[in-house]
Amino acid sequence: MTAFDVEALRRRFPALAIEDGGRPVALFDGPGGTQVPDSVIAAVGDYYRTSNANHGGPFLTSRRSDASSDEAHQAMADMLGAASPEEIKFGANMTTLTFHVSRSIGATMAPGDEIVVTILDHEGNVGPWKAIAADRGLVVRTVDIRESDVTLDLASLDAILGPRTRLVAVGWASNAVGTINPVAEIVRRAHAVGAWTYVDAVHAAPHLPIDVRAVGTDFLACSTYKFFGPHAGVLYGRADLLDALPAYKLIPATDRFETGTGNFEGLAGVTAAVDYLGDVGAAYGGAAAGASRRDRVLAGMGAIRAYEMELYDHLADGLETIPGLSMYGITDRERFADRTPTAALRLAGAAPRDVADALAAEGIAVWDGDFYATGLIERLGLADGGVVRIGLTHYNTAAEVERLVEVLGRIAARAAAGAAVAAG
Repeated sequence: MTAFDVEALRRRFPALAIEDGGRPVALFDGPGGTQVPDSVIAAVGDYYRTSNANHGGPFLTSRRSDASSDEAHQAMADMLGAASPEEIKFGANMTTLTFHVSRSIGATMAPGDEIVVTILDHEGNVGPWKAIAADRGLVVRTVDIRESDVTLDLASLDAILGPRTRLVAVGWASNAVGTINPVAEIVRRAHAVGAWTYVDAVHAAPHLPIDVRAVGTDFLACSTYKFFGPHAGVLYGRADLLDALPAYKLIPATDRFETGTGNFEGLAGVTAAVDYLGDVGAAYGGAAAGASRRDRVLAGMGAIRAYEMELYDHLADGLETIPGLSMYGITDRERFADRTPTAALRLAGAAPRDVADALAAEGIAVWDGDFYATGLIERLGLADGGVVRIGLTHYNTAAEVERLVEVLGRIAARAAAGAAVAAG
């Protein structure tokens, strides 16, 4: 197996050559949306040059557009391990798709039926269920966290599950603190009481291999702009459930869940993004010559996971040296397999936005706030500014991490000096 060559991969991402004030940018903003490789940019451009047309026409450009759309459905089925491309539906983003399908799922429920959500989740997998519950007289129950390591309290889940539970909505991984949930076990517990599961895999998709059939979930949603593709949302649903759900669509629409004209140029980029992951698998993951797209993607995600977590170890080493820095989430090195390479932190004496501003002034991109994980940040008592989020991706380097740590150290020192002056 060839050693992971991050510099070779970085050359495929044009945005990584951007400079800010004469310095190369260091992009740790991946959880909000990743950069895209040259092949994705080319695929979108090629669509516009050769295939730009609406759906269903007999002429050349429409036939090409439909073939490109069909291939995107197959590519996402391959990436997620779905049984067929018919189990894949595209939309604007995960949140929009979830609002849309929640209407269909909610229509199968009766007043008093229960939906389970979690404190750990992004609002995209909480708000839609609360909205449909309010519309239909349903009950929403919430799974709590263990505050010490910001992981789901499965005992809380067991206490909530019951004969009226109809749906459990849970994230594969937390976009705020990086916790990876035991999805297969949660699905098993939900199915044991006859409930469906709806998994938000937005934060998991750039970092982990996904197999919807292995975990057994009924539905799963993600967004391709979080894993090196264009702005598009993806919904997986078991074929039997999608066929049985009531669909809210125009009568002549050919698909029951893809409403309106699709983002066809974006779908061309989706296929290229999935194939990029396959390229990583072929080059650095040990995928055999002639391996299927699914096997190449799995190999690519394995290589990405190994590199990212090695880099996260390096980041954790540096962060631990900074006085006044508090981390949220799993910090035990022996349990890093249960997290993504996404760090959530605060610096004593410095508001998260001030830290993000200071880093931005040095050409370093991070996010601050709650990232729509509003319930979690409130639960942690951090609603006054949230946290600083550092999101590593496989195109980040050790040198970038060291630069980040050095600047954070200077920010922490200034904050401590300011606090000392204020104290008199």
